[in-house]
Amino acid sequence: MSKPVLGAALSIKSILAHRDWLLERQRDLEIQDFFRADLLDGDWRSAASEIKQMLSGHTGRLGIHGPFWGFKIDSHDPLIRKAVTKRLLQGLDAAEFLGATQMVIHSPFTTWDHNNLDLYPDNRSNLVERVKTTLAEVIARAETIGCEVVIENIEDKDPRDRVRLAKALESSKVRVSLDTGHANYAHISTGAPPVDYYVETAGDMLTHVHLQDTDGFADRHWAPGEGNIPWVAVFRALGRLTSNPRLILELRNHDDVRAGAAHLAALGLAE
Repeated sequence: MSKPVLGAALSIKSILAHRDWLLERQRDLEIQDFFRADLLDGDWRSAASEIKQMLSGHTGRLGIHGPFWGFKIDSHDPLIRKAVTKRLLQGLDAAEFLGATQMVIHSPFTTWDHNNLDLYPDNRSNLVERVKTTLAEVIARAETIGCEVVIENIEDKDPRDRVRLAKALESSKVRVSLDTGHANYAHISTGAPPVDYYVETAGDMLTHVHLQDTDGFADRHWAPGEGNIPWVAVFRALGRLTSNPRLILELRNHDDVRAGAAHLAALGLAE
C-alpha cells in the first residue's frame, strides 16, 4: 500500500528553499502570505505573480491560508460580519489568481463555548445562522471558482462541533481541516479527546491537515518528533479515510520542513 505524500505550508520567503523538494514528488503546497490584511489591502497581485513564477513546473495541489487575524466568523455584530466577509472574499481573489483550490479559515468554537454554548436552547442554531450570514457570499464565490473552504480547529474541544457546522453550510465546497497541534493542545490542556479522535470524528469531511507537533501546552508548531503527538495513531486514522486530505507540514521554522518529513518517513508513515 502506498504511503501518503507530505506537503508543506510555506511563504514567499521560503518557497525557493524547498522548490526541489516540492517538485520531486509534486507535493501539495499551502501559501501562507494571503492571510495578512496589509498584503490583501496592498499590491497582493505582485506577490502572487512572484509566487507563480517560483512555482513554475509545480503540479501538486495548491492552497492558501485565508485571513483570520482579528475576527471570528460567528460575530454577533453585523458590521463586523461584513468586514469578515470582505476579508475572506479578498482571500478568494488571491486563491483564484494563483489557481489555488483550497482556502483554510478558522473555526469559531472556543473552550468557553464548550462549557457555555448550551446554556440557552437557541445558542447553537444562532451561531450557525451567524456563520451562514457571514459566509453566504464567500461560499457562493468559492463554488464559482472551484475553491474548497476548509474550517480549521483552533480552540475546538469537541471535534463534532466543527463537522456539524461544515455540514450545516450545505456546500460541496465546505469541508473541515485538522491542525494536529491545536488538537493536542486541546487534549492535554483542556481535556479534549486525543488527536486521532479528531480524525475519526471528521471522517471523509476531512480534506486538509496541518501537521505540527506540540507538548500540549502551547501552539508550538514544532517538527513532528519534537513533541508528544502519537503519530502512528494519527496516521492509522488517516489511512482509513477515502477523502485524500492534503497533509501539510505547518512549522514555525520553515527550515525544519524536511526534517519533519524525514521523521514521519522514518516511522514508515509518509513520504
